[in-house]
Amino acid sequence: MKEWSKDIEIDAPIEVVWSYLDGSSLDKMKQIMPQVVDQKAVKITDEVVGSVYRQKYKEGKRIEEYDVETLEYRNTTDEKRLKVGFTLANMFEITALYELKKITDNKTYFKYTTTNNPLKWFIKLFLVFASDKVVVQFTERVRKVAETKNT
Repeated sequence: MKEWSKDIEIDAPIEVVWSYLDGSSLDKMKQIMPQVVDQKAVKITDEVVGSVYRQKYKEGKRIEEYDVETLEYRNTTDEKRLKVGFTLANMFEITALYELKKITDNKTYFKYTTTNNPLKWFIKLFLVFASDKVVVQFTERVRKVAETKNT
């Protein structure tokens, strides 16, 4: 299994940043994840953990469909945490963890951590060459979108 992590500070209130990550608005999610084309609830739990959403993701001309399960959830005034997991194309088990901490009323600490566990032995070789480029690009996109919408 491979893990990548990146943290940054965002010049926007914690609630603004959270609104793009918490999955409650497909339009906002698309602004930071443009490849996501649809998301529908499959199972919703009162405690949020265990909720499942069917997500459609466009890769080139193909559209992949998979179920995203909420594995961890915390939503307080000063700290927010969301961890989701899904299996992509029966080849990878992927998790994404979003952690937010309020620094000031208009500044938020954001940490993004993702793991990728290949399910086929031959795919493990490709992960040797994988870099954190996607994680860095994602955190920068979240920062840019949240700061732009905050002005």
